Amino acid sequence: MTFAYLIIAIILEVIGTAALQASEQFTKPKPLILTLIGYAASFYFLSLVLRTMPVGIAYAIWSGLGIVLITIVGLVWFGQKLDMPAVIGLALIIAGVGTINLFSSTVSH
Repeated sequence: MTFAYLIIAIILEVIGTAALQASEQFTKPKPLILTLIGYAASFYFLSLVLRTMPVGIAYAIWSGLGIVLITIVGLVWFGQKLDMPAVIGLALIIAGVGTINLFSSTVSH
């Protein structure tokens, strides 16, 4: 269940962050409420992950995949563009998360 909880936490964090962008600096109440709910629920599920996974590893995966997913949301939903250094940086984040999951003995599978 650890990875299921982690995936849920990541998705909720991405929803919260997308809603934060949509709230337009807290001027739109519905996206603001979704932001608060998304972040609170994300942290709850992340706390469940921390029962069995070290905090540093869990946070690296949670934040790394969250960054990549929210970037995709930014591209598709908000029309935000990336330059080549940003694309390379995101590829390195994905490589780092993959390395942790494939080779680290601290990740519980």
